[in-house]
Amino acid sequence: MSEQIFFAVFIGVIFLILAFDLGVFQREKHEVSFREALVWTSVWFGLSIGFYFFLKFYGHWIHNPKSIDEILYITEKYRQKLDITGLSFDQALQRYRNLIALEYLTGYFIEYSLSADNLFVILLIFRNFGVRKRDYKTILIWGILGAVIFRFTFIFLGAELIQRFHFLLYLFGAFLMYSGFKVLTSKKGDEDITPEGHPLVRLTSKYLNVFPRNVKSLLMFRHPDDRKTYVTPLFIVLLLVEFSDIIFAVDSVPAIFSITLDPYIVFFSNIFAILGLRSLFFLLAKVVDLFHYLTYGLGILLIFIGLKLVFEHYFDLWGIQAFESLMVVVLILALSIAASLIRSRVLIWKDKKSRPSLK
Repeated sequence: MSEQIFFAVFIGVIFLILAFDLGVFQREKHEVSFREALVWTSVWFGLSIGFYFFLKFYGHWIHNPKSIDEILYITEKYRQKLDITGLSFDQALQRYRNLIALEYLTGYFIEYSLSADNLFVILLIFRNFGVRKRDYKTILIWGILGAVIFRFTFIFLGAELIQRFHFLLYLFGAFLMYSGFKVLTSKKGDEDITPEGHPLVRLTSKYLNVFPRNVKSLLMFRHPDDRKTYVTPLFIVLLLVEFSDIIFAVDSVPAIFSITLDPYIVFFSNIFAILGLRSLFFLLAKVVDLFHYLTYGLGILLIFIGLKLVFEHYFDLWGIQAFESLMVVVLILALSIAASLIRSRVLIWKDKKSRPSLK
């Protein structure tokens, strides 16, 4: 199978699953319950892990190498660290499949964790615009479809630029470290959003007819009186959601390029991560106050990935490859979540202790 055929089949299967999700289970607009969000988060996570095992056994279908020389050409092209000296073709192919499967899994966890911060921003946008909970799904569906198109353009264009100008990785690394330090030093108040003064809102109002209120959960409609087409506040919210995804992609996509330069592996890990974000959003909206230290964990993660990009040579000397990077990502996330849960327990314990006894 050629790269184009594999890619086309992958996109077709993904959109088929999305259609099944949206058409069969979610025909009517309703507020997503915690149980429903948990089920679909588990479904998308299971599919993502399933694709990891698919790559372990059939990952060679992407580039379809026919000989050891072709495997060496692919790994050199994408600067992948793979030692197949003295191996037969079948052994080398299996080692190559194991490598790209591990790169995919690491990239998936990086994208999934970094995008969690974007979900908090989206939640703030929804709250500041007074979006009804039953309309959350509409915005997120269109937002995710737009994110898929944008990531495709950004990833494959970025991969081509990196192939031609390798120094861009150092710029990406420095930017990620700056972003990480900014996350660690920013205050909670810095995350507040004032949609009325947002430049995207002003730009929309200048060039489009913006209706002052939402109309039947529509993004746009044709007014029966003056026959003009109006966009609703939900449309502006959608623009803000897409804009926030572009900003966060500037962090997350270069971060995955620190794991692999193969644009297909980067794209697959991105797609599975962002498709699971819609259901994850509803989970986070229910338990957002529990993970106080998650943002700080994401800041540390950005710094680590930035260091890996800038000092790639030293990381290789220290033996920090795809598996070790995955362990670091999991450890950082686990510690930040555990610290957040411990903090919540301590606050509950202090609250109970401060209450006057009824005896």
